[in-house]
Amino acid sequence: MARITVVINQKGGVGKTTTAHALSTGLIKKGFKVLVVDTDPQGNISHTMQADTIGRGLYEAMKEELPAMELIQHTPQGDILPSTLLLTAADMEFVSTGREYILETVLESVKSNYDYIVIDSPPQLGILTINALVVSDDVLIPMTADIYSLQGLNQLYSTINRVRKFCKKNIVIAGLLLTRYSDRTILSRELKESIETKSRELDSKLYNTIIREGVSVREAQTARQSIFDYAPKSNPAIDYADFITEYLK
Repeated sequence: MARITVVINQKGGVGKTTTAHALSTGLIKKGFKVLVVDTDPQGNISHTMQADTIGRGLYEAMKEELPAMELIQHTPQGDILPSTLLLTAADMEFVSTGREYILETVLESVKSNYDYIVIDSPPQLGILTINALVVSDDVLIPMTADIYSLQGLNQLYSTINRVRKFCKKNIVIAGLLLTRYSDRTILSRELKESIETKSRELDSKLYNTIIREGVSVREAQTARQSIFDYAPKSNPAIDYADFITEYLK
């Protein structure tokens, strides 16, 4: 049965989609069967994986119009249940009782086909994010060494704790991952220490691996390729490979 991990942060620009993409493509390179689920209406990871974001995808699965198996797309970078713009109406459309469990129902029929399912979540705490949390076994929180990321942690942990209380008691915070990091400033080093302290206060951990800043990440996204294929010797590719080893442990 697949381990389901949601990559989440309500703050933009922290490398959330980059991390979800690197995690999924890195696991595939290690020989695992991986499904990416794009719950972000912006569809960034769907675009990068060269999925069709005009046709049918996750929205139709959540509306029970078609089973997930028929909507999964097989791309050169792996399998994906893609996002479309129709997901922007999720908070208004999915209002019936039990709406927190729609994605869990969607994935029930396919999760036995995969070793890992990686969910890229929206950058806001709406019903799609709640669905992503409810179906997941663990939570991965990418963040940058800045004060706004640190401030946003409390809100995110509050949401996770509400999910634990009302929907899924056993969801685990796998850890915080520091991304787009440069240790050239004293402030970055000080904020890294603050984030590490905060993670312990919130009964979590900061991963030992730190993802260094690198232009190759944006170049790979523009080329719609995995960082491991586009620039395998770049700092971000090396760091993400190390992180995946840590994630698997």
